[in-house]
Amino acid sequence: MNHSILTAALRTAAASLALAVFATTAPAQTQPKDRDFAPQVGQAGKDVIWVPTPEDLVERMLRMAQTTSKDYVVDLGSGDGRTVIAAAKKFGARSLGIEYNADMVDLSTRNAVREGVTANAKFIRGDIFETDFTQATVVTMYLLPGLNLKLRPRILDMKPGTRVVSHQFNMDDWQPDETTNLDGRRAYLWIVPAKVNGTWRILSGSDVWDGTLEQRYQVVDGSIRLGALNAGLRETRLVGDRVSFVFVDNAGVRREFTGRVNGAAMDGTVRADNGPETRWTATRR
Repeated sequence: MNHSILTAALRTAAASLALAVFATTAPAQTQPKDRDFAPQVGQAGKDVIWVPTPEDLVERMLRMAQTTSKDYVVDLGSGDGRTVIAAAKKFGARSLGIEYNADMVDLSTRNAVREGVTANAKFIRGDIFETDFTQATVVTMYLLPGLNLKLRPRILDMKPGTRVVSHQFNMDDWQPDETTNLDGRRAYLWIVPAKVNGTWRILSGSDVWDGTLEQRYQVVDGSIRLGALNAGLRETRLVGDRVSFVFVDNAGVRREFTGRVNGAAMDGTVRADNGPETRWTATRR
């Protein structure tokens, strides 16, 4: 081979090798790996595989929770960020996504930038079982039944009135307050109930009653004792921290109680046989 031709060939090979080396060692800003990430339905996560909730069901779930701009929405296992972004964009809510996969967190953040909601929509990398989300007023999730049950004690200790919405999977014997079905996909809503189980001293004017409440999640039964009378409560209802019940005494007088629970105290109004409303209070004994 002609010497000049051989030299040119060697130089070409050397240049190609240099380009190959540069391509594999170029700084991240010239070949941003994270921007190449595209999530795949069914990809493995820490506790679940990733399957996104359809956009229309995301909106339905947020409406079930009656989300407003006053809410703080936390999505557990936020994936590509669609629920967090919808809460911020369509409802004006402050929202947070907790996601274990760092690539998904980066993707969600970019999606929030694209949708112009970074002021209200935030994402963090974290384990939902180790991250504090107790300040949320709305919790959303698409997990698995076992994970829902593992989270249930923490959710039940949240502030009464917190709304919890789950795509597809329920909370075993904690029955939902509302269920919806959209194109064969279910969503469940629970409202965290106040803790009212126990014995209460109830006062209204000069009347003093001892009441006993038995609670199973938001379902409450009980009775009131007034002297020799021990009558069961009727029409009991507990929604978050709002409580109501009816008591009929031995003279047949019907009293309708409505009020709110505040830890070891309750207060509200009572109406006897459609008469004027009076105040009542109760303390846990």
